[in-house]
Amino acid sequence: MIRTAPGPKVLISGAGIAGAALAFWLDRHGFEVTVVEKAGTLRSGGYPVDVRGTALDVVERMGILPRLRDAHIDLRRITFRDGDGGEVASLHPHAVTGGAAGRDLEIRRGDLTDALYTTVRDDVEFLFNDSLDTLDQSGYGVDVTFRGGGSRTFDLVFGADGMHSRTREMVFGPEERFRRYLGYCFAVFTMRNTFGLSHETVMWNTPGRAAALYAVGDDDEVHAFLNFARPEPSLDAFGSPDAQRDLLAEVFADAGWEVPGILAALHGADDVFFDAVGQIRMPRWSSGRVALVGDAAYAPSFLTGQGTSLALVGACMLAGSLADRDHAAGFAAYEHATRDFVTLNQNLVGQGGATLFPTTARALEQRNDRLRGLGAMPAPEPRPAHSALTLPAFGSR
Repeated sequence: MIRTAPGPKVLISGAGIAGAALAFWLDRHGFEVTVVEKAGTLRSGGYPVDVRGTALDVVERMGILPRLRDAHIDLRRITFRDGDGGEVASLHPHAVTGGAAGRDLEIRRGDLTDALYTTVRDDVEFLFNDSLDTLDQSGYGVDVTFRGGGSRTFDLVFGADGMHSRTREMVFGPEERFRRYLGYCFAVFTMRNTFGLSHETVMWNTPGRAAALYAVGDDDEVHAFLNFARPEPSLDAFGSPDAQRDLLAEVFADAGWEVPGILAALHGADDVFFDAVGQIRMPRWSSGRVALVGDAAYAPSFLTGQGTSLALVGACMLAGSLADRDHAAGFAAYEHATRDFVTLNQNLVGQGGATLFPTTARALEQRNDRLRGLGAMPAPEPRPAHSALTLPAFGSR
């Protein structure tokens, strides 16, 4: 793209999947892009994420699809176990996720963020080890001060800073207004792969509790996962690693299978991520010259498996909607064209929760009967919600 004059100056808060993808598309549409990220560098590794449906069209347009296919994990099996550790069913993951065999991608989160960053690092300004402190909107721009010191003025600001978005809080109000708690809390961390697992997930369930081991390859490590039902989020555990470990030890104290070993590894892990399972649902994704994208605007929860895909699609739609319009018309077009797709995918949450985490003995028995039946059925059709949006051919500045 040959630019005859500098485009509008924009700031993106967050260099994760949504932020890096938005930076790519805004740069391609002629904007002058700065990205601020509170971490000191891109986060490597991380748990696997899925790229499905319309999101595959996005990464193909970005030119990174071949690289992502090379990084595809190729999970081959998910095995469900009962409270005593006995096998309930062993299935191909697509039977559970509704994915499209031979098309959908599952890759390490760090591999995706690195691929996105590589496409924009020479064209976009990145400010690591920093974050937003204040935003002050006017009719002419957004005055921003940074926690690391200094201030600048941008034409537009975008919040791509995750479910617990600081940008959203500053502009739209407290998270509680928009968070929909889904009845579970969870923890994920890495531990040694002493189980002989390869390209597979094994999940143990009792009513209201689940533990899983996820081997993305033939690595020495596996991702360990603990999930439990809770009428209200365990707020006392947030921000306190010791309280989190104590709570998980209490909830899973009498659990069988490999759970005692998982709990032992938990106490020595330095990468524990603990959170409540929830969604973000907002009546509007923009206010004045500030807009949100990805989990900051419409986190669907991991129960849908669509968080990454929504972030990729939303970033493409937001930047494209601004390509040949002023910001007010562009933000309105972004919401109009994207909201139905977001809602369809957020509504997948019921399917994910019922399959993975039944909360009663009766629901667990019914779930197990369904899983046993899936093994004798042909591969399911991909879920329509994954491909419910067709990418437009956007203009340019």
